[in-house]
Amino acid sequence: MTNRFIIALLLLLLLTTYKSENLSLIAKFNIKKINIENNFILNDKEIQKDLISLYNTNLIFLNTSSIKNILIANSFIEKFEIKKIYPNKLIIKIFEKKPIAILQIKKEKYYINKNIDLIDYRDLDIYKNLPVIFGNKENFENLYSVLKEINFPFSLVKEFYLYESKRWDLEIIGNKIIKLPTKNYIKSLENFMTLRSDNSFDKYQSFDYRINNQLILK
Repeated sequence: MTNRFIIALLLLLLLTTYKSENLSLIAKFNIKKINIENNFILNDKEIQKDLISLYNTNLIFLNTSSIKNILIANSFIEKFEIKKIYPNKLIIKIFEKKPIAILQIKKEKYYINKNIDLIDYRDLDIYKNLPVIFGNKENFENLYSVLKEINFPFSLVKEFYLYESKRWDLEIIGNKIIKLPTKNYIKSLENFMTLRSDNSFDKYQSFDYRINNQLILK
């Protein structure tokens, strides 16, 4: 038998043989402390405040789904692990999402991770140099899948700008602009990657692929 099962069995016996001292023993298993581990962006107190309803609930019979419902409401949390330390302590190990860009939708800002999840924005120095996306989540997801497919150097990009025509401009380090066509832009991006190794690359600031099968350099 597991320790949890044995303790649960004892508690059941205590509950069915009601005495005031039995209630005192049961109360010893009520949660008194919640420790948060492995978090870097989120503050311990911030998470503990969200979990305040768990205090004084019984550790043995704790339904972990109630913890899940609370934690997944925080868009920065990707997953977590729960460990019960008897008699009355809970340890929660947090795994945070890692933003790759900032999505700007009108006046609203969000972080986006590699899975294109929207993460509530907060001003963080560690992410202040992330590229900014002026567009929408759905269109960027399509573009990002292409960038991953061809191993495009994502760290080069400073801004992604989506036009109403659903066409992207990419501003990269050095204030160079890549003007992509509306559709089938994978070849354009591959061509740009090839040109980066050319000796004449630094002479140009604009790489315009908007006209089919043409490249205009400026």
